[in-house]
Amino acid sequence: MSGGEINWTALTVFIAFFLLVTVLGFVAARWKAGDLSQLHEWGLGGRRFGTVITWFLVGGDFYTAYTVIAVPALVYAVGAYGFFALPYTIIVYPIVFMIMPRLWAVCHKHHYVTSADFIHGRYGNNWLALAVALTGLLATMPYIALQLVGMQVVIGALGIGGTGLMGDLPLIIAFVILALYTYSSGLRAPAMIAFVKDVMIYIVVIAAIAVIPFELGGYAHVFELADQAFTAKGGATGITLKSSQMMPFATLALGSAMAAFMYPHTMTGVMSSSSGDVVRKNAILLPAYTILLGLIALLGYMGLAAGISVTDRNLVVPALFSKIFPDWFVGFSFAAVAIGALVPAAIMSIGAANLFTRNVWRPFVNPSITPEGEATTAKLVSLVVKVGALFFIIFLPTQFAIDLQLLGGVWIIQTFPAIVLGLYKSRLNPWALLLGWAVGMGVGSWMAFSQGIKPVFPIVLDGVTYGVYIGILAGALNFVVAFVGHALFKALGVPEGTDVTKPADFEL
Repeated sequence: MSGGEINWTALTVFIAFFLLVTVLGFVAARWKAGDLSQLHEWGLGGRRFGTVITWFLVGGDFYTAYTVIAVPALVYAVGAYGFFALPYTIIVYPIVFMIMPRLWAVCHKHHYVTSADFIHGRYGNNWLALAVALTGLLATMPYIALQLVGMQVVIGALGIGGTGLMGDLPLIIAFVILALYTYSSGLRAPAMIAFVKDVMIYIVVIAAIAVIPFELGGYAHVFELADQAFTAKGGATGITLKSSQMMPFATLALGSAMAAFMYPHTMTGVMSSSSGDVVRKNAILLPAYTILLGLIALLGYMGLAAGISVTDRNLVVPALFSKIFPDWFVGFSFAAVAIGALVPAAIMSIGAANLFTRNVWRPFVNPSITPEGEATTAKLVSLVVKVGALFFIIFLPTQFAIDLQLLGGVWIIQTFPAIVLGLYKSRLNPWALLLGWAVGMGVGSWMAFSQGIKPVFPIVLDGVTYGVYIGILAGALNFVVAFVGHALFKALGVPEGTDVTKPADFEL
């Protein structure tokens, strides 16, 4: 990203708030103190987070810096189609309310740390657990890398950039700091920082929705100018959906809702809660963030109304804020976005480290590992994951990283049948579930790559083409194969594995 003239006022404010959260990250090791040589203490905060902490933590890892940058960027580029994130973040919470308290209950009773731990206990199959773990790792890596996109954008907008190592140095420094306090404090660090991050984001958004429309002549004028811009651009853009966009819009919303809480980082937020009631309360309270997301999305229309012209649409929000607000508030806003990248990146790396340690390293490499060894391994893996994400974004084109992330939802949905069906009475044969997962992963990846790594696949019915989210198509095929495979394996007498759970384990 090319650098311009450094905005020293904004940069000073930015650094001040970044230093504040750095201090909080290290202090967090003493907050709700526990033995950080134990994985459940380091990776789940000792499972002691109540309603308020969980609300900030889950909100912190669910609504990321990339959301603040990418959602308005998509709205700026295509219009109403970019608002699919709103119904998705409404649909998801009834799903959370129904299934996640059951998952919390069984994981709490059996001391499970990851979703793959639950899969192994429920189905008694190391290979199905490995498939769930590897899928989580695969889907999380580009997600972490995309937090860097948000940080790159705001750092570049401050005037710090350039090419080569010097251009990436601020980003490297930020992630070294993140790596150190995550290693030191575990999940407590992003949980504590999430308080600061969310308060800052709310201040930024409230100021934006009040000040920017006022400066631009009111909301009616904003929508009018945005409509004119889309009319001039033509194509599948506009402030209302085109008929061809309705099916992909709906399926993207549904599929994204199915995927959202299958990710390791959102699972980690749920499992760190102190009770199943805390999970239920948060399913009721977290839609407050959906209101926030809707307001953030409107920044895309405001960018059009303000006449913002950028070569990279991810620059829309920083350019808009730089044009409207004084330098000190620009620094505050950019710090909120950067801190909004650190919180989910930390939780994602912890969730990935937990998965690797418990469900790859322990069963397949070191079955006799001690609890202290597990914690040490997870800490080291969390560093490796961050370094991998950093190299991913530095050495691969940003656009490729973004496109690859679109596969994340397609992949993680393939864990949905095993996890969700396993929480209820329908316990399918684990080999059937593994077969369904393999087919879903293979077909879903093929569909995405055949479309240039895009999330929507065209289906032609009676001469009419419908765009459908690939995650829904591959997930449906996964379910069909799993059920048919279960019936076939049952007829053939294939063993169904050992289930160590009991019905009472799923009740709060």
